Formats: sequence, C-alpha cells, structure tokens
Amino acid sequence: MTIHVAIHDNPRPDNFSSRWLAYCEENRIRYSRVSCYDCDIIKKLSNANALLWNWVHFIPADVLLARGLVRAVEEMGLLVFPNSSTCWHYDDKIVQKYLLEAIDAPIVPTQIFYDPADALRWIESAQFPKVFKLSKGAASANVRLVRSAKEAKGLLKKAFWQGFAPAATPARLLSKPTATLAHVRRKGYAHLLKSAARLPRLIRDLRRKELLAGRENGYLYLQEFLPGNKFDTRITVIGNRAFGFTRNVRENDFRASGSGSISYDLSRIDLRAVAIAFKVARRLQAQSIAFDFLKDANDELKIAEISYCYQDKAVYDCEGHWDEQMNWKNGHLWPQDAILIDLLKQLQIG
Repeated sequence: MTIHVAIHDNPRPDNFSSRWLAYCEENRIRYSRVSCYDCDIIKKLSNANALLWNWVHFIPADVLLARGLVRAVEEMGLLVFPNSSTCWHYDDKIVQKYLLEAIDAPIVPTQIFYDPADALRWIESAQFPKVFKLSKGAASANVRLVRSAKEAKGLLKKAFWQGFAPAATPARLLSKPTATLAHVRRKGYAHLLKSAARLPRLIRDLRRKELLAGRENGYLYLQEFLPGNKFDTRITVIGNRAFGFTRNVRENDFRASGSGSISYDLSRIDLRAVAIAFKVARRLQAQSIAFDFLKDANDELKIAEISYCYQDKAVYDCEGHWDEQMNWKNGHLWPQDAILIDLLKQLQIG
C-alpha cells in the first residue's frame, strides 16, 4: 500500500512534529503538513493513512478539540497517534485513579470526594500529611503537601466554593526551580534577561489560559503521602520499549516531578517498575505512556500518575531501553522515531 502520513504542523515550537517531519524526509516517507485546527481538517485527511498530533494540556484549543477529533479520525479508518486508548485519560488524575483501579494496577491510595460533608467527615478521622492535587496539571503544578486537618479543611472550603485556577499563575511560575539563583547561574544571566523580556507576554498568555480553562471545583483530591522517597522513577513505554530514569526530589520539598534533576544511573531503577509499566501499558492498549513510580513503607512500587505526554529529550538521553523480555538494548533513540516506526509497521501490516 502507499503510505501517506499527515502531521499536525503546530504553530508553537514542537519537537515532536519537527522530528516526525525530519524522519519522513530522511526516510522518504510521503507526508503532508496539516493543521488540526482547520475547519475542513476531515476533508484534508481523506487521502491520508495516519495522523500524528502531539496535543498538549496547556493549549486550551487542544483540550477542547483533541479527544473528539482523534475519535472522529479513527472512525475514518486512519491510524492516529495518540489514539483514543492512549490519550482519553490524559491530564485527568480523577479518571486515572478509577482507570488504574479498574485494571488492578498498583497505585498510590487516593481519596476523591464530590460532597463537602463526606470530605469533612473523612478529614476528621484521617492521618496527615496527605498530598493535595488538582485533576489537571503537570510537572508538580497544583500539587501540595497538606500537613494537618485544619489545612485540609481550608482546601475543602476553597475546592467546593471558590475553586482553583488549573493554569500556572505568574506567582507560581516565579516560585519554580527555574527562578532560583542556582538555575540562573547554571543557565547564565543572558538567559535571565531573555526570560525577563518575555515576562509581560507570558503573564498575558497565562491570564488568557486561566480564563479559557475555567476553575477546578466541585471535588477534593487527596493522595497518600509516601515519605522517604529521595527520587521517583519515570518509566516511559513506547511499543515494546521501556526507557527509564530517576528524578531527584527538589531541595526542601517532597516533589520530584518538574525538578529537572534527572539521573540515568541504571542501578537506581527497580526493574519491577519496568515490568509493571509494560503490563499496565499493554492492559491500557497505550501506544506510548509514561509512569511515575514511588515506593511505600513496604518497599512496594506504586504508580502516582501516568501521562502520554513527556519531555522527548529526557527519554532520548537514556543510554538504551528494555524490551518486553527485559533484555537491554544499547543506543539513544528519539521517542518520536519509535512512535513513527511502530505506526509505519502497523500500516505495512495493514
């Protein structure tokens, strides 16, 4: 069959689209650039066999459109990345809790309340600390440690009345590790000046995103706090490959996600996490998915979160990967290449 791949050519800088386009050029694969935002996108896909679109949670148009469009394109008979099985639960921690429980995956115990009276009764008898999260957000955004029942009650009140802004705020942005003096020294003061010049536009964009995203309210999400973890383990499964690294917990914090402190020391990776990741990915029928693992007091691995989106460079910097038989394969590999290789193989099989 003649293979024709449609690639969403995002107006924002997108390493996934750029790498897919380069791969097709290098390997002489027929492709076309499309915009999934076009009103006539269905017509434009009529001659394609597949669609690639690495849509993300922080673009309101993506959140509004992507899941529905992916499903519609699948109805046309096209292969899609991400397909519905891969992305329908993306950036929705509430859905992820029930999904992972349904397939008996080992997850961090999580309580979600939809009635303030139920939440209050539970808080009165609960042991703290707990980890508060919003359903949306990545890189530990919207995640905080709740140290007491009093603090939990304050969050309860806000959760069911005022609500929370899921988008990053300027104040939250300045509190991130990227705003620290150590980060400035590492990146250089020229980088700081460039960042400062972009700040007015960034603040304007953040306010617009907050307006479009609305506020998170009507639920309270509290996860068990697993103390003693100096790092978490990120396992990214793409087809029959598993890439792994660990992320150190931030200084004077309990969170590892978003720390930017990555270690590729394989001796730190518990191979049980690799096996669990493969098993869960297969059960979810996910083309590609990243797992964040922590350990509990009994040294058991627990999944804290999952996401089909991740930083491509962090995966590429892995010195190799495991296959499903737990054999180690040396060599760097761009995740975009692995995704496209799997999709092309599926198209060739027919």
